Amino acid sequence: MTHSTGLPGRGGRRRPLTPAGARVLGTASRLFYEHGLRAVGVEAIADEAGVTKKTLYDRFGSKDDLILAYLRGRDELWRSTLVGFVEERGGTPTERLLATFRALDGWLKERNRRGCAFVNAHVELPEDHPGQRLAREHKAWMLDYLEGLAADAGAADPALLARRLLILHEGACVTDSMGTVDGAAELAEEMAAALIERSLAPTSA
Repeated sequence: MTHSTGLPGRGGRRRPLTPAGARVLGTASRLFYEHGLRAVGVEAIADEAGVTKKTLYDRFGSKDDLILAYLRGRDELWRSTLVGFVEERGGTPTERLLATFRALDGWLKERNRRGCAFVNAHVELPEDHPGQRLAREHKAWMLDYLEGLAADAGAADPALLARRLLILHEGACVTDSMGTVDGAAELAEEMAAALIERSLAPTSA
C-alpha cells in the first residue's frame, strides 16, 4: 500500500512513500499526537518503527519535515472525513451545515483524545516554523468550507455565520478533549441550529 503523504517532489508533487517511510510516518504521527512534538525524538520514532535513523532522514530529511508530513496527513484526513460525511448525509443545505457537527462528534470519539493536533502544534512550535502556517491554513480551510455551506443555506451573512459556527466547533473540540462537557458536539449542534435559524430569519424593515 502506498501513501500520498510524503515529502514534495519536483514541481511540488508528492512522492509516494516507501513501506519503510509509511511505517516511520505512521509511528511518528501516533507518537507526536500522543506525546507532543517536542517530547518525541527521531531516535524514539526510528526505534519504534523498526528502522535506522539514517532511513528516517533519507525518507524525510529532518524532524521538522516529518512534523510537516504528520500535520499534512492529519489535515487531509480531517478534510476527507468531514466532506465525505457531509456529502454522504446529503439533505437540505441547512442539514448539510448541521452535519458538520455530526462529523465532528465521530471525530472526537475516534481521533481526538488529546485535542486538536493543529492547536497543539500552534502552542508547541516556534512562530517561524512552517508548521504554524500549515496549522493556520487548516483552520482557514475549515472557515471557508463552513462559509460555503452557510451561503448555500441562504444565510444573510455567510461569513459571520461561518465564524460563529467555527467557534462552536473549536469549543466543542476543547471541552470534549478535556472531559469538561459530555456530548460537546451534540450541544454545539443544538446551538448551531439556533444560530442558523436566526441567520435565515427575515429581518423587519
